[in-house]
Amino acid sequence: MKQIYLDNNATTPVHPEVLEAMLPFYRDQFGNPSSVHWAGRAVSGAVEKAREQVAALINCSPAEVVFTSCGSEGDNMALKGTVDALRDKGNHIITTKVEHPAVLETCKYLERTGCEVTYLSVDQDGMLDLAELEAAITERTILISVMWGNNETGNIFPIEEIGQIARKYKIRFHTDAVQAVGKVPVDVKKAGVDMLVLSGHKIGAPKGVGAIYIKRGTRMTPLLHGGHQERNRRAGTHNVAGIVALGKACEIAGRDLEKNAAHMRRLRDKLEAGIKAAIPQIKLNGHPDPDKRLPNTLNVSFAYIEGESLLLNLDMYGIAASSGSACTSGSLEPSHVLGAMCVEVTLAHSSTRFSLGPQNTEEEIDFVLDVLPKTVQRLREMSPLYNCRNEEQCETCETIRRL
Repeated sequence: MKQIYLDNNATTPVHPEVLEAMLPFYRDQFGNPSSVHWAGRAVSGAVEKAREQVAALINCSPAEVVFTSCGSEGDNMALKGTVDALRDKGNHIITTKVEHPAVLETCKYLERTGCEVTYLSVDQDGMLDLAELEAAITERTILISVMWGNNETGNIFPIEEIGQIARKYKIRFHTDAVQAVGKVPVDVKKAGVDMLVLSGHKIGAPKGVGAIYIKRGTRMTPLLHGGHQERNRRAGTHNVAGIVALGKACEIAGRDLEKNAAHMRRLRDKLEAGIKAAIPQIKLNGHPDPDKRLPNTLNVSFAYIEGESLLLNLDMYGIAASSGSACTSGSLEPSHVLGAMCVEVTLAHSSTRFSLGPQNTEEEIDFVLDVLPKTVQRLREMSPLYNCRNEEQCETCETIRRL
């Protein structure tokens, strides 16, 4: 059976060059980089090289890179660390309704500790109104947190414009760039961000390593207390093999960015066009302009069927896709992102996300386009909603009929 992996926004395969870079640090180079003897010095240099590789990808100083265990830790560190460090200045945070749970759940926690949080709306295409953002700013606003690229729809947010607003009002700006790094150019100086989070397993490194950019001079209380690692900003023995892997993955991402983005965009556009041509009554979830979405991401609702049923049937053909964020899989609730976009509930439940990687091929997309229409039609014929589609009084069917 073919195995076609179209869930790269959830995680990516480890790049062969990354694996090779890691292996010595599981064998001979086993030292603790905090040690002053030869075993520590050997790996300390590797950690600093990785720091330089991460910095080069996002255009910052290596001293501004702090290694973490994952993107979620980085987001927690940015939000909680900022609130604790700036308590004397205010307690108001501005974010969006479509952020990753790592940001949304942290904001909910901070609300319980006395913070005020404004959750910005999005339109039916999933995009922000910057006038709403600026109107939400108060004299107590200390932080704006807006993701660079949405993990479900692929929508790319206007980070540079938000950075200009943040600088205008002297407010700290954090962005979760986990989905954007390695897919689109990311320049922290050009964007005007104070903190940026990335994750290794989204760009060909293993799970369990990430990084946060913290602009020089930015006050932040550490999330983890203990040793003096990471210039006293993040305690804990370094995950040396993971850090080396992240550095190598960032080097490869920068080297191959233009080529990989063009390749993924071509396959994504072919998949999108093929679905639109072969399957009626679908809804694209995300901005209609493909250039305003990440080049690898396509989110589609297929009327009259459940997304989970479609995923299970595609899996029988060896096709791996997703019904949304991997961090919310298993929940019976529809996507909070699609809910914020006011997507009708049954359509939200039928959403499927296809997220491509550099390793995908045109032949794989051809296979998906052969299997998918037949699978959708078979599932629709089993659906009570599909069979009542001519009932004029059915509100759900009336909504779908307009597709």
